[in-house]
Amino acid sequence: MTVTDAFACAIAGLLLVQAALRAKSAWSGRRRERSLWGAFAALAVSWLCRTSTVNDLLDATGIYDLGFLVKHATAIVGICVLLRYVTAVYADAGHTVDLRRGARLSAVVHRIATRASFGTIAVMTAAFLFLLDPPDTSTLFFLERHEGDPGLPIYMGLFYLYMGAAAAVCAVQWGGAARVTPVRSIRIGMALMSCAMVLAVVYVLLRIAFVVTITVTTVSDGTSQAQETLTDSLLYLFSLLWGIGAIAPASRAGSERYRAARNLLSLHPLWRQLAMAAPDVVRHRPSRLFARLRFVGQSLDTFRDVFASPDASLPMRVNRYTVDIRDAIFELRRRAPADLAEKARDHAQSVPDGFHDTEIRAEALWLRTALLCGSPALHGDSAAPAPYPFGPGTDPRHEVPHLRAVAAAYSGIRDSESHTLLATTSANHARSQDARSH
Repeated sequence: MTVTDAFACAIAGLLLVQAALRAKSAWSGRRRERSLWGAFAALAVSWLCRTSTVNDLLDATGIYDLGFLVKHATAIVGICVLLRYVTAVYADAGHTVDLRRGARLSAVVHRIATRASFGTIAVMTAAFLFLLDPPDTSTLFFLERHEGDPGLPIYMGLFYLYMGAAAAVCAVQWGGAARVTPVRSIRIGMALMSCAMVLAVVYVLLRIAFVVTITVTTVSDGTSQAQETLTDSLLYLFSLLWGIGAIAPASRAGSERYRAARNLLSLHPLWRQLAMAAPDVVRHRPSRLFARLRFVGQSLDTFRDVFASPDASLPMRVNRYTVDIRDAIFELRRRAPADLAEKARDHAQSVPDGFHDTEIRAEALWLRTALLCGSPALHGDSAAPAPYPFGPGTDPRHEVPHLRAVAAAYSGIRDSESHTLLATTSANHARSQDARSH
């Protein structure tokens, strides 16, 4: 594998990873998600066509340099879809004057580019088949292979005109978006992609100048080699910048999904216990599909609850878990003794575990003990739920970390502690009932 092939495979791999990560959102998402996925996929194919392996496979069809035609055609498709993505982003943005102007410009450019792309590919294909002479296979570079051919300025001129115009529009649009985007990761990504498109415009201008030069005169091999080295370096650089810039916004979403998955795994044991105790108040009951499998059944059910439930995303699943926990706690308050919170606090203060805050441990004790109460009989004739003076409220920024701490404390409480606490509250309740009866 040559150095050129290695660079092409690396960039194609980067684009394919992006396409794979966005496949699910493209399948069920809006036009912008599908457009970005299509741009990554088409441009990845274009880069793969730069490798000698793919070129040799396409040359085996009997049409020499077919790999270059496929590379240029898929690049045009990728650019067209990328402009469609830019249009969709601005259409979904706010309603300020600048954004409306940007949206109109993007929409106009995309309409022109869409109509022009089919005509551009058709004319380029015709020039490739009928105006280009058989290539000089002693060199690897397309321009040198067809130097002096009358169809070369038409073929490459159309491609570079299309690419340069699209790159200029993207540079302006992403540069403007980078200035007003409040999210740091998205701002960095937009700035990198804008810089990449500026380099793309420079690349196009240099290539156009070289095509015009070799059309009207003959250049030395040294000049041709220097031009190829310079422009290829620009091509690799702007492609890498664009690929990395596209990853930057996705890194924020990836970080959010990672935090959500970590929160779900921490909350799942507590959520499962509460949901099984109050199955009618949760939106989706815990999985028991693999309950009969020894050793791995619990892990598989946990995986199904955390990663395969019908929620649209992991952060939404975290919200569901917290709501389910709150609803289940309210159900437990109808069963728990009225003095359970007071007794739990007293026990947590007298028997600390050394790892958790007293209030957190008291809340975990309340939950584990309340789960032992099978019915609301301990309340007597009172219909009021038992007090639950715990928790930080319903603000997700504080509630999720709080519930994670409670879940960790809950898992460390022994069954004997909760049975003892329940026996104490039951005895107190019986004595109070006797006192009232006398």
